[in-house]
Amino acid sequence: MTHTSTHTSTRTRTRRIVLTTAVAFAATGALAACGAGPGSGPAPDPKVGSTAAAAEPVSNATHALPRSRPTGMKIDAAGVDAKKMVDLSVDAAGELGVPDAGTEADAPGWWAAGAAPGEQGVAVLVAHFDTKYGPALMKDVKKIKLGDLVEVPRADGRTAKFKIREIEDVNKKDFPTDKVYGDTTRPELRLLTCGGEIKDGHRTNNVIFYGDLVA
Repeated sequence: MTHTSTHTSTRTRTRRIVLTTAVAFAATGALAACGAGPGSGPAPDPKVGSTAAAAEPVSNATHALPRSRPTGMKIDAAGVDAKKMVDLSVDAAGELGVPDAGTEADAPGWWAAGAAPGEQGVAVLVAHFDTKYGPALMKDVKKIKLGDLVEVPRADGRTAKFKIREIEDVNKKDFPTDKVYGDTTRPELRLLTCGGEIKDGHRTNNVIFYGDLVA
């Protein structure tokens, strides 16, 4: 049995408090600041759709990894192989930030106040489908299916691998805040990007991938 230090337990509880506070403060929890700007061309709706599979039994879940910041993201199914990760935070309005559209459209972002990928709890990653400058990191999002892997290299040299068990394509006004950000007893991933049509310069939907740590 592994002993958890008081310092580690306190740090984990603190992060959960920050997470809970941020979710309660957010109006929707959705990515309001992502999507194509008014200067973009008529990029089509990716039409990802929603689908789900049964979660792995908790008893078979892979043991959580210690905390270590993510350094990139790889999704073979969608041709994603990012070599950096941007730290993200929640702003005063309660909205989760996104990577800069002009300089980091091809880099994913990580909500640094949440769990690290592979750590117990929910790790939240964000990446652009497109911006006003054109296609971005998740441009082939519709190619990702249930059972595909999202691999997240970490600063400690390990790679957290998550198997996708649910995909949700939802209008931002119906964003499932508690489901996305709620606490969990095992290491899980939420990867958020944008979908839907362009309205007032932004995509109408969020596409959410739910994944479980498998390696």
